[in-house]
Amino acid sequence: MTTSTTRIQLDTSQCQVMGILNITPDSFSDGGRWNNMDAALQHAHDMVAQGADIIDIGGESTRPGAQRVTAEEELQRVVPIVKELHAAGISVSVDTMRANVAAAAAAAGADLINDVSGGQADPDMRKVVADAELPYCIMHWETNRFGDAAGATYQGDNIAKVVRFELANLVDDALTAGIHEDNIVLDPGLGFAKTRDQDWELLRDLPLLNQLGYPVLVGASRKRFLGELLADAVPAHQDEPPAPTMRDSATAAISLLSALNDAWCVRVHDVPSTVSALAVARAWTLGRNPYRQE
Repeated sequence: MTTSTTRIQLDTSQCQVMGILNITPDSFSDGGRWNNMDAALQHAHDMVAQGADIIDIGGESTRPGAQRVTAEEELQRVVPIVKELHAAGISVSVDTMRANVAAAAAAAGADLINDVSGGQADPDMRKVVADAELPYCIMHWETNRFGDAAGATYQGDNIAKVVRFELANLVDDALTAGIHEDNIVLDPGLGFAKTRDQDWELLRDLPLLNQLGYPVLVGASRKRFLGELLADAVPAHQDEPPAPTMRDSATAAISLLSALNDAWCVRVHDVPSTVSALAVARAWTLGRNPYRQE
């Protein structure tokens, strides 16, 4: 297999922005908008121009109730986009649970494999990533039914401690498979087999996940727990969750707070609002405007 030389740095000194590119007809927020080659490429370039550091390409929806596509269809959706963006010098992540898609994406120039199953959906995934020597994002998702984000039962009264423990076990599995520890990224899996309050608990307790010593990716963008909060807290929504595209300001707030809690990266649909929020977070931390040249 031809391997890729990654252009993604896992330095946690400054929070990165990962722009979401769903090449699917059924994603919860933007399904069908970018599943045309020209539209997908244009949107990726637009997000980079807006400040995205990485483009995360997904060819299969993982929203609750989504039906899995065939591996062939996922490959057809993802690989041509990876090739084009790699050739343009854009850092690319591929959101997949399939080892053969990860292998093809690595050969096409992908810089990171983002596996929402944490290596549990495909027994060959860890070996593929180890052979490719790419960064590997391990997400927490406690369910035997990938494609369904509900149904987990957690023991204990602190969800962050449970997630930290289970992620540590998945890290051990990755290391045993030959993935280098410097290539591991962790994602707490907001919205995946978690209640709304558990999502908030995980965000509050991000420092507990940082204790594992690996970069942390936060993916809260437009998710249902934000919609529920806004329906309850904002009178204009009148107890009705706002549409996903109306949750970007709340997402940007999560991005700012994640950066202040040492997240390596935030994964978002709307890049400009998060880039602005992260600029505020950085200036707040430094006590000055770090972008002005005196």
